[in-house]
Amino acid sequence: MKKLLERLKEGEILVADGAMGTMLMKHLEAGECPESVNLTHPEIPEEIAGLYFDAGADIIQANTFGASPLKLSLYSIEHKTEEINRNAVLAVRRVVGNRAYISASCGPTGRLLKPYGDTEPKDVYNSFERQIKALIDAGVDVICIETMTDLREATLAIKAAKNISPSLSVMATMTFDSTPRGFYTIMGIDIEKAASGLEIAGADIIGSNCGNGIENMIKIAREFKKCSDLPLIMQPNTGLPKLQGNTPVYRETPEFMAEKAKELIASGVSIVGGCCGTTPEHIRAIRKMVDSLSIGRRLTQMNTEKWQN
Repeated sequence: MKKLLERLKEGEILVADGAMGTMLMKHLEAGECPESVNLTHPEIPEEIAGLYFDAGADIIQANTFGASPLKLSLYSIEHKTEEINRNAVLAVRRVVGNRAYISASCGPTGRLLKPYGDTEPKDVYNSFERQIKALIDAGVDVICIETMTDLREATLAIKAAKNISPSLSVMATMTFDSTPRGFYTIMGIDIEKAASGLEIAGADIIGSNCGNGIENMIKIAREFKKCSDLPLIMQPNTGLPKLQGNTPVYRETPEFMAEKAKELIASGVSIVGGCCGTTPEHIRAIRKMVDSLSIGRRLTQMNTEKWQN
């Protein structure tokens, strides 16, 4: 395959997968570490990868969102960091081979950096460094630092990835809330500051995931485009959840999401995927829409060339 960034520079629109957590929920016991299934039931993340690959995703995530040693320490399995991350990457590789990019999900450590919390920046950096080294050793294609609300934590993760492998593509996304003053993370970071900080830290692709349905993500994408020329990735939820008993239910349909995703692409987004509530059916609908846009562009180009000749 061509390198990911080459395809984006050529103007290609890529489709990322959907929610790993949504797909995992039916397999987990209450309080179980989602990444522990990489050890106990590797066939589960393998099956999920297969469903998203069959739906047409170009980028498939490994089940490593909470697989940093600091996060795994909450379950007392930090000593299995390398095995958990390696198994996650291999599960996806068994399904996709070299036909899709494997994206290593790196989520927040669950710790607050000083002075707001009690965790030293070097400890967060070392945690990401250990996780990301294991992911790179396992053969991952791209690192995705996601669902970040603290720009300092995101910066530490990006720097860890780039220090280990300067040539490996790094995506970095933050999660924003809609406020009367605009979009901010819970740590008070606005889109302009996020875009600038992620780019300075060394991210190759930036954007947002989680926290918003696709209509707010369109607004977020437009703000990002004003602040940065880097390729954008947007992975919205399928709306905001409503609880049915103890189960969150997301209501935006695949058809609605695919239709609205046209506006994401029109806003300059290069990679479209999904977060909470997104299923293979949503990704299949987005894939179909992206393919139809690509065909339309090729026909327009052919007609233009014919007219010019």
